[in-house]
Amino acid sequence: MRRYDEPIAVRSGEVAGEPAPVEFVWRRRLWRVLGVETRWRETGQWWVLGGGSRGSAEGSGNDLLAEAEVYRVLASAGRSSLPGVYELAHPLSGDAWFLRAVVD
Repeated sequence: MRRYDEPIAVRSGEVAGEPAPVEFVWRRRLWRVLGVETRWRETGQWWVLGGGSRGSAEGSGNDLLAEAEVYRVLASAGRSSLPGVYELAHPLSGDAWFLRAVVD
């Protein structure tokens, strides 16, 4: 798996009757989602404290309870492109999306 954590533009809709990303633009290429392999929610690294005293999140500058929804999707950039598996992350606190990783 190769990590990227790059911002992407996503159009959401339905895949197999479930709400999910249906297209995304990464590095100026349009990728169409062919299927969703799985999805899950993650929370922030609440066990990592930065700057504050032990047991205190003060001064950390991080939202320790931040949640993100992550989709592992099969996507293709067109007929001449072989499909690949991508992890798309969407922090629930905003509208941003990120291409987290490309699965080898």
